[in-house]
Amino acid sequence: MASTADIKNGVVLSIDSQLWSVVEFQHVKPGKGGAFVRTKLKNVVTGKVVDRTFNAGAKVDIQNVDRRDYSYLYNDGENFVFMDQKDYDQITVPAATVGDSAKFLLENQEVTIALHDGTPLYVDLPASVILEITYTEPGLQGDRSSAGTKPATVETGAEIQVPLFLETGTRVKVDTRTGDYLGREK
Repeated sequence: MASTADIKNGVVLSIDSQLWSVVEFQHVKPGKGGAFVRTKLKNVVTGKVVDRTFNAGAKVDIQNVDRRDYSYLYNDGENFVFMDQKDYDQITVPAATVGDSAKFLLENQEVTIALHDGTPLYVDLPASVILEITYTEPGLQGDRSSAGTKPATVETGAEIQVPLFLETGTRVKVDTRTGDYLGREK
């Protein structure tokens, strides 16, 4: 067991049998009363963010979470298979753990997977990816980039909103966190 003095950004705590990552922390020593540690915690699995205060010197359960780089290999129907970049071991991650990230996964794409006791907790994609538009309605003469958007399907099967002038076959940059169009590939 560690104490509140060991709390730092990025440390993972086990609270009520759930894993929480420290997003922010602040040691507070008021003029009156005992010192305390104010933290902002993010649930590692669900992403929920909460504020939590600990008394100074209180015992906390710090967990070891290993973050490694993997390459996405394939989807076998229910699970996603990734390969470790260093030792070439393969790991199978359930679709529920991958979540919405699956909409932007391409073969051989590099991702970061957080593991706790060998169990995958979440998959982190790069902030943006380059994808090819496989289908979109044709644009019309006079369409401008500021005139509006239309739906487009990208090579991973995800549907995003793109400017009216883009056509099928165009490679675009997409934000993996929101699914927003960021621009054409340069």
